[in-house]
Amino acid sequence: HTSRPPDATADAERANEKPRGRRAKVAVMSSMTWAVRSAMSGARHWSKLPHRLVLRHGTNFRGLSWEAKHIEMHTLLEKEDPYSYYRGQSLKYENLNDQEKTARTVWYAVPIATIVGLGAYWWNEEEKRKTKRKVEILGEGEEHTIVNWSATHAVTTKRFFQPESVEALEALVAKAAKHKLRLRVIGAGLSPNGIGLDGEGMVSLALMDKVLSVDRSKQQVTVQAGITVTQVIEALRPYGLTLQNLASINAQQIGGFMQVSAHGTGATLPPVDEQVVGLKLVTPGQGTISLSREDPEDLELLRMSRVALGALGVVAEATLQCVPAHSLVEQTAVMTSDQVEREHVRLLGSNRHVRYMWIPYTDTVVVVSSNPLQPLYHPARWWGAISRSVLAPKPTPDSERLKPMRDLLVQSSNGKQSPDAISGLSLAQLRDELLAVNPLDVEHIKKVNRAEALCWQQSQGVRVAPSDGVLGFECGGQQWVSEVAFPAGKTSLPDGSDLRYTRELLSLIEASGIPAPAPLEQRWSAASASPMSPAGGAKDDLFSWLGIIMYLPEDDAQQREAITDAFLQYKAACREQLWGRYDCREHWAKIEEGESKEETEGVRQRLKRQYPVAEFNALRARFDPDHILANPLVTALLGPKSSKPS
Repeated sequence: HTSRPPDATADAERANEKPRGRRAKVAVMSSMTWAVRSAMSGARHWSKLPHRLVLRHGTNFRGLSWEAKHIEMHTLLEKEDPYSYYRGQSLKYENLNDQEKTARTVWYAVPIATIVGLGAYWWNEEEKRKTKRKVEILGEGEEHTIVNWSATHAVTTKRFFQPESVEALEALVAKAAKHKLRLRVIGAGLSPNGIGLDGEGMVSLALMDKVLSVDRSKQQVTVQAGITVTQVIEALRPYGLTLQNLASINAQQIGGFMQVSAHGTGATLPPVDEQVVGLKLVTPGQGTISLSREDPEDLELLRMSRVALGALGVVAEATLQCVPAHSLVEQTAVMTSDQVEREHVRLLGSNRHVRYMWIPYTDTVVVVSSNPLQPLYHPARWWGAISRSVLAPKPTPDSERLKPMRDLLVQSSNGKQSPDAISGLSLAQLRDELLAVNPLDVEHIKKVNRAEALCWQQSQGVRVAPSDGVLGFECGGQQWVSEVAFPAGKTSLPDGSDLRYTRELLSLIEASGIPAPAPLEQRWSAASASPMSPAGGAKDDLFSWLGIIMYLPEDDAQQREAITDAFLQYKAACREQLWGRYDCREHWAKIEEGESKEETEGVRQRLKRQYPVAEFNALRARFDPDHILANPLVTALLGPKSSKPS
């Protein structure tokens, strides 16, 4: 078994046929191939020589020629066993002594280790080169750790960008698209599920927060998408305008506000995405596009783009439909569940805004309703003022109104909390402090909920304030929350499924002994024309939104973990026993991927049944073909990039 170098003439002819730029590479590869083959052939040849066995017999080969050595070895072997040479028994690994085994292992291991080592070195250098290339492409900076409001999700990244203009945003998205590097758009970071977070790269529009124009005649405002809801409201005041509906908090950026289909409450009012009448979208695949409700050709794409989870493009600008600024008359009342059932249809039909706060383990429902304050010339304005001054309950001082919760906190803390130290705490803050004492003890939760119900009894009354001061409310501290929307009939004729759902949920909590704090907040909205909205439907459709909640202490990691596990069980019970029967759709800012691959696949299949996911993904293939705007959560929910050509 001998090996010889390849024919030089044939190699030269083949090399001459290659382009000149490749001749050196061909020569090097040919030489390497010959060397490897020679080494392997030599190894096979020498491994078959029986010289090791010969040496066992003590034969002295020193001074003999190669031919003599070869003949002598065969002679000695044949005397011992004429067939041993052919059978190769003496060369089997198990028949070698320890020294020979070591020698053979080294003989094979050294070349293999060398090749593996060189491969690992090459791979490491290639990864370094790619990383350096990424840094050069998008200019990595210092590490940024981004945590969502509830501190339930966090990422660390060196690629965090804050463009100040549309042009800078366009350049950033174009570079990311060219080099296929993920670039997730993040809003104010308020979403409980951290839907805007991505450790591979993020872009924040916080510095793109300008009001671009206000059209009084159309009652429309055009803003950059990084502006917050509060900033928009303040900018509209001089023009006598405001937004039609608001969520519970106003710190959201307008871009995120619409992309997750945030909602307020009101049976005749759709989610906030319906306020969007125009968009400027910066996309990786189609560049910058402008969409307007006034252009019939844009209408379908505009509706799909309003609730798109940031996955079709980065919303750079938005035009919002406004309404005249107005004040609201808000009434807070406490009812029993039976009273709510009797008054439910009237409450939904006679109030612009209404929400219920159910308190588990009690028969208390806090009903908060509000309607626009009538103009000065309207008789109802004066009759309402007289009624409020004569018939409405007088405001109760906080010292009396919050006394049940304050007393329970002092008692539960075993003297650690003094009345003076907690005198400035609001109802939501008192709840946080009370729950932190023993958040998973059902009996303690019952006491806290009963104390809160008594406080609400003392909080009934009427107030008048600008709409943005009424629609927002204090939500409490860090929390796990899950919220679903489900059909509840028509705006003109509710079918009662909203109350049936809540009654079943309360029964589930009591039967399972779930440590469920207050409130279970229930709100309503009309349908949205955006196909990806949880309230997507026909114009007259009515949707109810209901959320469950558990509060998290800020500085006790062990307690947070225990509460997280309990909340996941709470949510799982709702999913398994209620969601399917009521066609529940999770809020996009509160949906989470599953705890396992099977559970995540179940979530994905449920979304496919509820939304036009195939149509949406077809648009993603057009506007973001490499899914650089997605993050792991969006990919888990909507599926990875299809390998099929679009």
